[in-house]
Amino acid sequence: MKGAFYTGQYRNVFAELGHSQEEIAQKLKDAFHTVFYGPDDEKFYFEAGDDMGYFEDTGNFDARTEGMSYAMMMCVQMDMKNEFDRVWKWARTYMYMEDGYNKGYFAWSCKTTGEKNDLGPAPDGEEFFAMALFFASHRWGDGEGIFNYSQEARNILSACIHNGEKEPGDPIMEPENYLIRFIPSRKFSDPSYHLPHFYELFALWADPCDHEFWKKAADASRKYLHTACHFRTGLSAEYADYDGTPHAQHQEIFGRHDWYYSDAYRTIANIGMDHLWFDADPWQTENANKLQQFYCEEQAEHWDGVFLTDGTRLEEKALHPTAIIAVNAQASLAADGPYAEECVRRFWNTPLRTGERRYYDNFLYLFAMLALSGNYRIYR
Repeated sequence: MKGAFYTGQYRNVFAELGHSQEEIAQKLKDAFHTVFYGPDDEKFYFEAGDDMGYFEDTGNFDARTEGMSYAMMMCVQMDMKNEFDRVWKWARTYMYMEDGYNKGYFAWSCKTTGEKNDLGPAPDGEEFFAMALFFASHRWGDGEGIFNYSQEARNILSACIHNGEKEPGDPIMEPENYLIRFIPSRKFSDPSYHLPHFYELFALWADPCDHEFWKKAADASRKYLHTACHFRTGLSAEYADYDGTPHAQHQEIFGRHDWYYSDAYRTIANIGMDHLWFDADPWQTENANKLQQFYCEEQAEHWDGVFLTDGTRLEEKALHPTAIIAVNAQASLAADGPYAEECVRRFWNTPLRTGERRYYDNFLYLFAMLALSGNYRIYR
């Protein structure tokens, strides 16, 4: 077993390429400072009152569980407890649904004033909330009330499996095949929601009655990604059916999502993390190599393109080009091909994105910085 879960060793890919520890630490510190406390046109963290804070999606002018939960994960990795607690209290105060059909979940979008824009969850938020809370518990210890981090995490995970069993509602995790749903009420998935490296840990720390479910979910997600990622390009669609086929239905509701576009960029980054932490699936290296080859050989001049999963380039341009550079570099945690170094060097030389669309790009940028510097770790 070579994964960091077993060895306690986390690769510092930047150091492997010759960068000094001081240089790496400063670059990481500067990036986080910019996103949290930089100029108004660069940051997207905002404090609210004496003890809360939120992250604004600067392209859509709302607060989303995606960003709030991502921020909590980043805070626990960087030992930023004050910011962690502020963001968690804002999310728990305004986003959490105490009752109703989606009881136990978080409203995926709220106005920055706290008013809910929608009463449905986006399941990647629940996953990241739970994992960040477990890590906070293990790094800082549990507190009282909503700051009893480990209990809050267990409650979220219980809802993900058991909602709908005793009262109206739907689970986030599909009970028949252990795959995560795009949203609780829809029986298809989002490949970028699949986090087997989280599920392995949930199988240790969730309610004991659910340990076996999460272990099966880890295995199911790894197998699912084999079918969701194209056999030649390594690309996945934003949404995909349970057999891995790009999901072309429901465009009248959700728009088009059967292509390699914004959401889908996270898939290869998550594969890289699963390889780093658990190294349980040799296919992950093959897929990372294919994706990097696709970009560095076939599309060397078109990293800002939009593609079908088979590599067909469309007329549209990527909405988040910096995110592409970040995740292609994070793929190097799994890749061992000729382009692993090139992708990391390209990322190292790429600055944070500025402008109104910086939110999503720079979250994926920070995740890549953490992972490639050896600072995206398991706390237990």
